[in-house]
Amino acid sequence: MKRYNFVTVHKVTIFNAKPRGGKIMYAMYFVAVGSLAALLFAASMFAKVKKQPEGNSEMIRISTAVREGANAYLKRQYKGIGIFFAVMFVILLVMAFSGLLGFFTPFAFLTGGFFSGLSGFIGMRTATMANCRTAEGASHSLNRGLKVAFSAGSVMGFTVVGLGLLDITIWYTILNVVFGSLPEAERIAQVTTNMLTFGMGASSMALFARVGGGIFTKAADVGADLVGKVEAGIPEDDPRNPAVIADNVGDNVGDVAGMGADLYESYVGSILSTFALAVAAGLGVKGVAVPMLLAAMGVIFSIIGTFFVSTKEDASQKSLLQALRKGTNISAVLIIIAAFVAVKILLPDNMGVYAAIISGLIAGVLIGALTEYYTSDSYKPTQNLAASSETGSATVIISGLSLGMLSTVAPVIIVGISVLVSYFCAGGASDFNLGLYGVGVSAVGMLSTLGITLATDAYGPIADNAGGIAEMTHMPHEVRERTDALDSLGNTTAATGKGFAIGSAALTALALIASYIDKVRQIAPDFQMDLTITNPPVLIGLFIGGMLPFLFAALTMDAVGKAAQSIVVEVRRQFKSIPGLMEGKGQPDYAACVDMCTKSAQSLMIAPALIAVIVPVVVGLILGVNGVAGLLAGNTVTGFVLAIMMANSGGAWDNAKKYVEEGNFGGKGGEVHKATVVGDTVGDPFKDTSGPSLNILIKLMSMVAIVMAGLTVAWSLF
Repeated sequence: MKRYNFVTVHKVTIFNAKPRGGKIMYAMYFVAVGSLAALLFAASMFAKVKKQPEGNSEMIRISTAVREGANAYLKRQYKGIGIFFAVMFVILLVMAFSGLLGFFTPFAFLTGGFFSGLSGFIGMRTATMANCRTAEGASHSLNRGLKVAFSAGSVMGFTVVGLGLLDITIWYTILNVVFGSLPEAERIAQVTTNMLTFGMGASSMALFARVGGGIFTKAADVGADLVGKVEAGIPEDDPRNPAVIADNVGDNVGDVAGMGADLYESYVGSILSTFALAVAAGLGVKGVAVPMLLAAMGVIFSIIGTFFVSTKEDASQKSLLQALRKGTNISAVLIIIAAFVAVKILLPDNMGVYAAIISGLIAGVLIGALTEYYTSDSYKPTQNLAASSETGSATVIISGLSLGMLSTVAPVIIVGISVLVSYFCAGGASDFNLGLYGVGVSAVGMLSTLGITLATDAYGPIADNAGGIAEMTHMPHEVRERTDALDSLGNTTAATGKGFAIGSAALTALALIASYIDKVRQIAPDFQMDLTITNPPVLIGLFIGGMLPFLFAALTMDAVGKAAQSIVVEVRRQFKSIPGLMEGKGQPDYAACVDMCTKSAQSLMIAPALIAVIVPVVVGLILGVNGVAGLLAGNTVTGFVLAIMMANSGGAWDNAKKYVEEGNFGGKGGEVHKATVVGDTVGDPFKDTSGPSLNILIKLMSMVAIVMAGLTVAWSLF
């Protein structure tokens, strides 16, 4: 076992420390304003939604049942996750006192997890309040239903960015005071090193939330569809189906709470990784200020964009998409203009950074557009997928897998071009670290308008629940048509949001790998890294990293399958044993399905989630620094491609079903419809469990590798 000379990075005298920062503190004030603006806007949207009428007593009863089920699930989930965070806190605290980590690292880890979970909870609370109000709004007009659902989605979007910026502001202010006695370069290095760890906490919470919520929602969805639609031939969200409430609960704990935690960690992860790269590039506080200002300006412009979202009655899917895209596009144009001013003021000698920002923003828009093309039933790929169902479920599954695989080509090329443009425009040809900083900034640029982008994403599950309430309360047919239109749009926006998150994850992961290498150099300056592919630890790490996304996807898919099996058995039992249930005279036991999904999700989420934490540590102890670098590279590449494939296949299968249900190829109840339902049941865990969880996996493993770098350098075998 080799030993290296370490540079102590956490021991510093804090007595008589004075806050420093100069211009960067003014930037931090603006960031604080952005955080406050986001949270106040989210609060105003919450109040706006709450004022909307809830509908009749039956609508309120169903909405209350969904909210109570979601609250019960999250309460149990947070208790389990709390144990994990307590154990990790103790481990990190021991490492801190051993000199392997900074003193503030364990506490930053806790705050990251707390704010990530809080983002998800607030989003879920809003969504469960808005579902019946959206259905009631849709009973008056399509535009009113859209407005209510989008306003509720905005609560999620702006809560995430507001809490993310708040966490960053708090920790930067504290650490800037604590390390105020150090020279600027050393001080900012200490600040960024400690702040990276709350990204690990956010990613850990997000992974548990995404995996657990994904297992819950898809187990309920698959079970309800297979027995209800395929076997019993009853409509979707039929109140006779015992799993229908569990399905609606799942939409909120998986697609809302899980998604909120997911994108919170994407957001802060991209900013924090860029912090570290700014230090490595020698840009100091000004380099750190750029991503923070970009994020704060993105908040303001996202708020402006929300006021442009509206539509006309009887609008087509393309018109509805255009209504949501209008707000997003306006926000993007404004951030493009403002980013130029920010870079001109802070980094006037490196305007190539502006090109990197634009590169990331354009890449995000293009990936979103491509996702829309492959998953919306307004375009040929999904329409052709629906047509393939005429020859049965086997051909629709084959065609869906093919569509997903094909859809990976363009995003990979786009990300590749974005990386090249960002790297060389930022100065990579003359300074490697400057180029990497450009890559990090491009990821921040991609996520700069996350507030409104996430609002369009979170809108989807709310519209889905509204459709369920409309069906269960037997509202007029035109109401169901409107909620179905909103739901189909939500499927597309959710798929677009997932593609967007995956694209940003790839850029952020690349930045985090660079941060990991820089962290090793900080800890052990005389350590000689060999990252050539012919180095056995690197090659082995590449293979292990390339395998992990498939292992992770296998475990999460299997978890959904096992949980769904139990729901299928339970629904069949109730259909047979409850007198008069199929005739609409008996009352199904909704609570039994909710409880079964909760227990299954809590037990089955543990193994997949622990992979991201354990594997980087084990590989680091055996293969050393070089092996971990290979691990992260392999994991990023295969995780990125597999996530896109699964998300797009799943979204296309779902909308192919919706396309048939609109009256195409025989409409509801026919053999073609049953085939698309089978395709959708395969696609559900693809797009809502395994796929979106993979982007968290690739970032969390990088975060763990950075935090555990001291342990890897000190105790590795190779």
